[in-house]
Amino acid sequence: MQGTYNLIIVGAGMAGLCAAAEAAAQGAAVLVLEKEADFGGSSLLSGRYMAFAGTDLQQKEGIDDQSQFLIEDMLAVGEGKNEAALVEAYGDHQLETYEWLLSKGVQFHKVQAVSGHSVPRGHTITPKQAITALYEAAAASGTVTFKTAATVKRLRKDEAERVSQVVFEYGGKLETATAENGVLLTSGGFSKSEELLENFAPQLVGAIRIGGKGNVGDGIKLASEQGAWLRDFPYLKGTYGFHPTADGPRKSQALVFYKGAIIINKFAERFVNESISYKLIGTEALVQPEKITYQIWDQTIMNEGVSGDALYDFEKLLSLGLIEKADSLETLAAIIQVPAETLKTTVDQYNDDIQNGGDSKFGRTTLTHHFGTPTPIENAPFYAMRTTVAMLATYAGVSVDKSARVLNAFNEPIAGLYAAGEIAGGFHGAGYMTGSSLGKAAIFGRIAVQAALEKQVVL
Repeated sequence: MQGTYNLIIVGAGMAGLCAAAEAAAQGAAVLVLEKEADFGGSSLLSGRYMAFAGTDLQQKEGIDDQSQFLIEDMLAVGEGKNEAALVEAYGDHQLETYEWLLSKGVQFHKVQAVSGHSVPRGHTITPKQAITALYEAAAASGTVTFKTAATVKRLRKDEAERVSQVVFEYGGKLETATAENGVLLTSGGFSKSEELLENFAPQLVGAIRIGGKGNVGDGIKLASEQGAWLRDFPYLKGTYGFHPTADGPRKSQALVFYKGAIIINKFAERFVNESISYKLIGTEALVQPEKITYQIWDQTIMNEGVSGDALYDFEKLLSLGLIEKADSLETLAAIIQVPAETLKTTVDQYNDDIQNGGDSKFGRTTLTHHFGTPTPIENAPFYAMRTTVAMLATYAGVSVDKSARVLNAFNEPIAGLYAAGEIAGGFHGAGYMTGSSLGKAAIFGRIAVQAALEKQVVL
């Protein structure tokens, strides 16, 4: 079967659906191919944050923020290894994209401090609601065709060496569709591919695998066959903060350390500055003895939990039996089987340092990045959660420019080929700032469509 469209989108997570909604608004004929039975992919497993600056939610909270501050934070967290042009494009388009998402029915609930930000900038969504709203916005146009359980097998170039054909399996048959303006890959990463993880990230062998089941790197392979260059694989890191049971049906996670908890190993010793990116913490956690680590906190910090929040609903995790509680540090140590005397010494030293304005071991002075003030861990009861590293998203992939055009090894655009979302490399660099993954998916999903339809090409 042969069909011709203005644009073919491969993958229907946040990036793919934002692209579909943007293309629909421009009246383009679009085919969206999703190999899973449902839409959403890893976007449904996200921490629910999107990074935006200067929004109405921030203004209501009296938070002074702007795009330049966001750009500076991203570059700082990425340790200068991220492509500055991509980060600047994010900053240039982030506020308009936030307002565009609102116009499409995406609901933002609140804003709070999250990893890597100098001010509260994590705008929370309910992923299912956002995905549904974007799908409905695209579908309502009548110009977008969705096909689920459709697996893309190959991309093909035409006589002009432009990527224009997509070969896919649908309903047990091979079909071919043609894109007049371009093919956009929004197919995610490879967090569920043991083959690619073994080759590109052997240091993550101890991380549990919890990404979207379709994230096996097929989009990266499709692009590579067409000559795509790859970026950021040396910086692959897992995400710290998950309970070990997160490799099951419930993805239980808590970032209590960003509210003031400390992190210890099996010897009850701290090993990291808890305010840094949870990606960097994950790297340190994977080299601890037996990869065993715990978050430790008190009732004061427990009271900072946020009901219903995917990362900060501590009471819910306690009710599920995933958090241990004790009236003393000695009893808590016995429960989690770490040396009681060492735990007491570790907490006492940390408390002394915090009360004296510093952290003599690791230099912690804030809760997260440049925001917040740590408090002593001294008010019973005390709490602990065994915490591990998960491979949720890979944040490395094909090289793109700031118009989301896929680049070859000579930094030249591959005609007709675009990429947005997790599949695209070059954006995060050596670190990861919370909310920037969903943020870049939305922003560059739209930019890719604008470039492909020749409405806007950022040169």
